Amino acid sequence: MHQFTEQLLFGIQLGSIYALIALGYTMVYGVLKLINFAHGDVYMVGAYGGLGAAFLVGTWLPSHHIFTAGLPSPIGAVLVLLCAMAICALLGLVIEQAAYRPLRTRAWIAPAIVLGAAAAYIAYSIAADANRNPASCVAIALIVWGAIAWILKTSQSRRTATVSPRLTALITAIGVSLFLENFANLKSIFTPDPRFFPTIVNIPDPARHIPRTVSVLGVDVSLETMLIFGLSLALMAILTFIVTRTKIGKAIRAVSYDADAAALMGINTDRVISFTFMLGAVLAGAAGVMVTSLTGTAINPYIGVPFGLKAFVAAVIGGIGNIPGATLGGLIMGIAEIMVVAYGSYIGVPDTYRDAVAFFLLILILLVRPSGLLGKFAPEKV
Repeated sequence: MHQFTEQLLFGIQLGSIYALIALGYTMVYGVLKLINFAHGDVYMVGAYGGLGAAFLVGTWLPSHHIFTAGLPSPIGAVLVLLCAMAICALLGLVIEQAAYRPLRTRAWIAPAIVLGAAAAYIAYSIAADANRNPASCVAIALIVWGAIAWILKTSQSRRTATVSPRLTALITAIGVSLFLENFANLKSIFTPDPRFFPTIVNIPDPARHIPRTVSVLGVDVSLETMLIFGLSLALMAILTFIVTRTKIGKAIRAVSYDADAAALMGINTDRVISFTFMLGAVLAGAAGVMVTSLTGTAINPYIGVPFGLKAFVAAVIGGIGNIPGATLGGLIMGIAEIMVVAYGSYIGVPDTYRDAVAFFLLILILLVRPSGLLGKFAPEKV
């Protein structure tokens, strides 16, 4: 029983991270009915942003140990977290305005994106086969895309072009994701080599009476685990307050229910959508900092891929578009994954299948309840 309780607490900690990221997926889907597959990479940018903030603030404070002079280390950790959240909020705003908003406001953008993506893929394939510089071929692809966009914008063909808006949004999301991952791979920017957070909170710290572990339900739980769960819970509580008790939160719910009716009532839907992207990005950035700084996870350009996929599965399990559902789905995902690692061998399931459990749960839930555990089935009129 002691071991089960310990594994359960670990699962709740991991599930709270999945829930934070899943909330970004579910909020964007609620207002736009699209899946932002670049959201996992926002988690990665948050980790890099927090790492950069830690080194910058550590440089400003003259000390051989970051944040131990001038400011107490807990305050320094909060500064790093806030910096990463601000960076991700800005990134979320840029992604929405540069990548997704044109799809809603300019009809010619949709076919241009599809044809431009095809041109970029062909150019990149040629570069790989001929061992040429990919940057030059991508530049050529951008020129081709610009020509295609100009032709579609100035000709009558834009009136008859019919491309599925959801397909275009999906291609755009994948493109943004690949851009962020490859941008992080540039040696002059981040470097593809794994990086680790410096120590920003001393655990244990006798000088500040910070213990190594905390007793919960008779189990000694590391303070890092408690911090991750506590901060995640606090952020989810703040999100709930914003969505349910503030004016902008009511606007988000109105746009989620009926965007056209909300616009007729005087709500600036573009502003609401931008704020929703920023809010989701803030949660993902906070998750990136917490995981990499408190658990010692290495930071690399692809750390957002597995977390993003599992968080998306969590959002679908709980009922995409439903905020409590995303939280529930994240907790189920985290607990199931940890239980497979701890007890899977007893039923013939090796711990290497911990990633597969996400998709097993997804298939199971979709077979039993396609709208998710807390989602509502809403048939589309055609």
